[in-house]
Amino acid sequence: MGTMPSCGVCGLFVLLSVCLISLTQPCEGGNILVYPLDGSHWINMKILLEELHARGHNITVVRASTSWYIAEESPLYKSITLEMEEESSENFFDSYLKEHMRMQREGASLLSFFKLTKEFLSMLSQVHVMWSEALAQMLDDENMVKSLIDTQYDLVLTDPGIATGVVLAKFLKLPTVLNVRWITSGDGQFALAPSPISYIPVPGSGLTDKINFMQRVKNLFFYGLMLFQQSVMIGPTYDAICHKYIEGGCDIISLLQEADIWLFRSDFVFDYPRPTMPNVVYIGGFQCKPAQPLPADLERFVQSAGEHGVIIMTLGTLINGLPQEVAEEIASVFAKMPQKVIWRHKGMRPSTVGNNTLIVDWMPQKDLLGHPQTKVFIAHGGTNGVQEAIYHGVPVLGIPLFFDQFDNLLRLQDRGAAKIIQLADVNGHSLEQGLKEVLLQDSYRQHMQRLSRLHRDQPVAPMDQAIFWVEYVMRHKGAAHLRTEANKMPWYSYHSLDVLLLLLTAAALLVLSALTIFWLLCCRSRRKTKSKQH
Repeated sequence: MGTMPSCGVCGLFVLLSVCLISLTQPCEGGNILVYPLDGSHWINMKILLEELHARGHNITVVRASTSWYIAEESPLYKSITLEMEEESSENFFDSYLKEHMRMQREGASLLSFFKLTKEFLSMLSQVHVMWSEALAQMLDDENMVKSLIDTQYDLVLTDPGIATGVVLAKFLKLPTVLNVRWITSGDGQFALAPSPISYIPVPGSGLTDKINFMQRVKNLFFYGLMLFQQSVMIGPTYDAICHKYIEGGCDIISLLQEADIWLFRSDFVFDYPRPTMPNVVYIGGFQCKPAQPLPADLERFVQSAGEHGVIIMTLGTLINGLPQEVAEEIASVFAKMPQKVIWRHKGMRPSTVGNNTLIVDWMPQKDLLGHPQTKVFIAHGGTNGVQEAIYHGVPVLGIPLFFDQFDNLLRLQDRGAAKIIQLADVNGHSLEQGLKEVLLQDSYRQHMQRLSRLHRDQPVAPMDQAIFWVEYVMRHKGAAHLRTEANKMPWYSYHSLDVLLLLLTAAALLVLSALTIFWLLCCRSRRKTKSKQH
């Protein structure tokens, strides 16, 4: 009896020791240089940085002085700010969207659409030029270069949608980890893994993996456009900076292929099956977490919806607002719905807004998607929003705007979990019909919840996968053994055309030799026959 108190003290000591051990960082902190992309790409990059910071790593972020979202001061990281001219791309997207919608509705000529598309691609090309010039200024600054070298970074973590990060990594001779889905010219997997376009849809084609003959022709056309964009519109910008600062020169595609690990923001619950490589780690939905409680006033609004539930709508970070006449029609449709509506809308407040609609500048999207009252998500189809909808099992009514958004929504629609309304077709009637279809046909929710179950049923959480492979590269100073040598082969060797040519030549020589011998034997036989006759 007298020993029990001391045993209790010992048990408490053991418990405290276990708690302290569990709080100890699992590995020594490293120095990570981060070269991110702004906008929605930064949102998921920041989530990854928060986890790396929590595990004791020191982070330095390269940012533009004109950055929309990447703060200069942060408890997560130190920053290196590159001075850049103010870019008007945020307003450009609003203007482009309104003009594109007007042209589609009024039936503008093909030439007008071509001109608008050319302006869009030129704007994107100019962004690459601006970042290349900013990197050149950085590398021309001897003090800056010395500081980068002296810091002894362990790796560069970059989003290759803008490819200056991989050029910097090459210059500093550092291992590279890509937080990637899109590269300078489209889906990153096309640059890395075998990608038969007979069944793998090219971004922008609007195709699924079930492709008939004419669709394969269309897919080939879009593949050609992707190659043209890379080789003619974007590649030369980076070739110039590569040849100036990288010994022996380089090109962006080869630098991407040299990356040690690709943390790929997708998975095969969402995407179509395709060939891949051992240094590609699929982390689709890594930013998703269980929903947190809503702010008290928002929770009251959501609960006031009762059995009808809530509709949430947002069109992402690049667009401030739809054309006013479209916003008026959308608001009037919402006003007729029995559901409550939470709408992220930064334009002029529509006059037709009903009492059931709450217009906000910002919403806790992930927490709303995870709320049991949420019935439908009206979204533009950005990768983050689509993956969060899958995670929480909320069906989607999609209104794609540009970039990869239609292709993202098409993958959900192909699986029965979403319905798409083209931007030009958005009006009161189409929106009301689409909303009622997704709300009343339970198949949409059932299909999305099935995708959610598949996505969540993984042996290792996507975030843990991402952190493991970042630290793996730091521990082993790279992961060269996971990279294929195929990327260093000329195209004719990769497709074994040289081997095929050798075999065809040998076969031709063999046949020719056989024919020659046969001809000689025939000639000899004829000569013998003639000599006997004489």
